[in-house]
Amino acid sequence: MAAIWVLAAAAVWLVVAMAGAWALQRATCNAGWVDAVWSGATGLGAALAALAPVPGAGGVHVRQVLAAAMAASWGARLAWHIYLRTKGGGPEDVRYATFRREWGADFEKRLFSFLMIQAAAAWVLVLTVFVAARNVSPGLGVLDLAAVALLAGSVAGEGQADAQLQRFRQAGSGGICDMGLWGWSRHPNYFFEFLGWCAYPLLAVSGGGERWAIALLGPAMMFWLLRYVSGVPPLEAAMLARRGEAFREYQARVSVFFPWPWRKKASASF
Repeated sequence: MAAIWVLAAAAVWLVVAMAGAWALQRATCNAGWVDAVWSGATGLGAALAALAPVPGAGGVHVRQVLAAAMAASWGARLAWHIYLRTKGGGPEDVRYATFRREWGADFEKRLFSFLMIQAAAAWVLVLTVFVAARNVSPGLGVLDLAAVALLAGSVAGEGQADAQLQRFRQAGSGGICDMGLWGWSRHPNYFFEFLGWCAYPLLAVSGGGERWAIALLGPAMMFWLLRYVSGVPPLEAAMLARRGEAFREYQARVSVFFPWPWRKKASASF
């Protein structure tokens, strides 16, 4: 199948999926479902794109299977985590709650446009996996193994960060979570999310792959979005509004994104 048709089909799939996510959040009055749909749709779309036939490859290459498995495992874990977090009917994700308050009567219309932007971002991630999978250089090498290890480590790290935050919330002690990974980064889940996408350029370049530069788009975009656009800025603004001086103190001693030792003694440990 020609690459253009694979990528066009992925674009249609993501637009339809995010339109469905918009309808779901409207029906439930909880936009937290959006992220579960986005994660699952992106993982599935990337996995299917990775398995699309490569002309002249003589069948499905092992690197295609590897890329598909990596994308699917990432999407399944994240979608399941967000599903469990949302289905209990708890408070809406703080970012969407902020949007709902700030956008007022225009919330539904502006959210739909926002989700179409998310679909476009997901398409870049699908492209990243697709390019990595199109590298059908013979065999697997050290870089392929490094890519698998990096993806596995990032999924495990993000899962650990999510679990630590969940346990902190369940303890009901209030305050700012600075235990475990949250004492090294204010957003360790975002950091590991970005790190996982760095695995695909390794797959793309392994064995002399030619289009590896395109695979850099995924991690570059994820870093920019998480660090400067839809991740850190709205979440930290909401935390400052809710926690005030306690969160400012946390900001003063813990790195914002990349894990780094505390600048002052922690108030809690894990």
